[in-house]
Amino acid sequence: MDVEVREVADFLAAHEPWSELDSRLMDELATRMQVRYYRRGTPIMMVGQPNNIVHVLRSGAVDIVDATGQLVERTEPGGSFGASSLLSRAPSRYTITAIEDSLAYVMSADVFHHLHQHHEAVRQFYEQVGETRVRVAASTVRQADRGASAWLGLELGEISAGREPITTSPTSTIRQAAQLMRERNVSALMVVADSLLVGIVTDRDLRNKVVASGLDIALPVSEVMSPRPLTMDPGARAFEALLTMTSRNVRHLPLVSEGRPVGLVSQGDLLRLEQANPLFLIGDIARQNDVAGLAAVNARRAQVVSQLFAQDASADDITHLLTALADATHRRLLELATAELGEAPGRWCWLVLGSQARGELGLSSDQDHAILYEDGIEQARLGWFEQVAIRVRDGLAECGYAVCDGDVMATNPRWRASQSQWRQYFHRWLNEPEPQAVLHSQIFFDARVAHGHAELFDQVRTETLSMAPQSRRFLAHLAAQAVQRQPPIGFFRGFVLEKEGDHRDTLDLKAGGVHAVIELARVHALNNSISAVGTTERLRALAAQGHLTQQGANDLIDAFLFCSHVRLRHQNRQLASGERSDNFVSPDELSTFEKRHLRDAFGVIRKAQEGLGYLFQTHLVR
Repeated sequence: MDVEVREVADFLAAHEPWSELDSRLMDELATRMQVRYYRRGTPIMMVGQPNNIVHVLRSGAVDIVDATGQLVERTEPGGSFGASSLLSRAPSRYTITAIEDSLAYVMSADVFHHLHQHHEAVRQFYEQVGETRVRVAASTVRQADRGASAWLGLELGEISAGREPITTSPTSTIRQAAQLMRERNVSALMVVADSLLVGIVTDRDLRNKVVASGLDIALPVSEVMSPRPLTMDPGARAFEALLTMTSRNVRHLPLVSEGRPVGLVSQGDLLRLEQANPLFLIGDIARQNDVAGLAAVNARRAQVVSQLFAQDASADDITHLLTALADATHRRLLELATAELGEAPGRWCWLVLGSQARGELGLSSDQDHAILYEDGIEQARLGWFEQVAIRVRDGLAECGYAVCDGDVMATNPRWRASQSQWRQYFHRWLNEPEPQAVLHSQIFFDARVAHGHAELFDQVRTETLSMAPQSRRFLAHLAAQAVQRQPPIGFFRGFVLEKEGDHRDTLDLKAGGVHAVIELARVHALNNSISAVGTTERLRALAAQGHLTQQGANDLIDAFLFCSHVRLRHQNRQLASGERSDNFVSPDELSTFEKRHLRDAFGVIRKAQEGLGYLFQTHLVR
């Protein structure tokens, strides 16, 4: 074979979709390709120009610009252009210009149409919307259970395997329970009635509720047990369990299958799995006695994320870990503040909002929080809450959590309010929506209690969720804003890059990627009174209740996780280089794999936005 033809065949074999063709066909294709050279600045194709060829770029770079002058994509070696006009059998919708001296292999229309018609790999590459490929991409980066720290993916059932569940009856005496714990050398007993778990009693319960209070040890153990304890499925992972136990401040976790106890794991069981685990940071936070100590622990966040990336942890696991670290920092700062200021003037709770509430905190997330307190507290005593808010805000800033530019923090008097005031806020947002007010209120529909009396906010949230489906105008405004966050992809899967400013020629992975899915999930969840707050949890709940197809929910979850992974990796690189982290990624920073699957993810998001727009007729929203 001619050396030049062999070179063409070898190049094509290294790039999709041509790499999927057999060697005989590849060789034949190479003989039918022409070579064209374009000097820098040469227009290759103009808007409205008829086209009958496909270019495969061998070297150099070209810009693809739409009729409005918007940069759609910068094509690099291995990329192709011209196929969209051939498939649509219409004049070019783009102006294509060589921005470097460029060499291209050129394929005629008849050759391209033959390959497109007779070879599945070519047809799928140029036509499929991307759902299948983005799922493969998401699963490729979701390898938390295969990295150097295998414990990340270890199932709880494996940890408790070989240990018989040790149980007692609610009618057993406190003495009998304590004797059983001593005999079996355990620190907790599961309390079972009719084979179902009804409670748990721990050595801490015996110490605090019995010994310290002088309680009669002849009383039934049901008097001191913790009823309806937090439980998990034996198939849940150790990573999930330790994050959950730490955030809920529990040390023992019963494993339950269909209500029946099958095992028990303790925080010690999990921590012993790997002494070098980054989750020890959470324990370190709880031991700090001042803000300086908390700041020193939080300074290791970026290092922990680098370690998790090296272990192939998924974006989901990393953001959950970052959220757990932030939660622990909030709680410790609140403990330090209340220790200094004294007892609160009444029942209250500290709310975290936005990405922290959803369990999706990133490396560049700022502070978002609020305070809710019970009705009836005297005005003169409300200054206590302001002082707590100031101390926590300043402490978080010292720990590396930026102050919110929009002032959505408990230091803002508006977001430090009574239960009745919060009811009024949500009622007004739902029933008197204005576009700008809806924009600013969205964050409060992603809220979670991180400290204090959760029942105060739970009551407000339950009422809000029951009202939301009837608030059609509010939901329509919310949907309109969700579909406005267009993914940065143009016609025929070309990237749309920022045109000006500090982030020129970059992709915004937050606005049209991660946040587009967040907003889609939020609207659907509120429309169906879904109580879940996390994005993936909302999508799974919507599918389970039949409000989204399982396929549609899975596609969005995979798109969300892949965009999140690329975004986190970008931020991690920036921090490692001493830069400030952001959400704007240069295409030059992305691998061929990431570029291809980001296009697929953006296609999935755009399709879901079209469905939401149709459901709420967002084109009519004013």
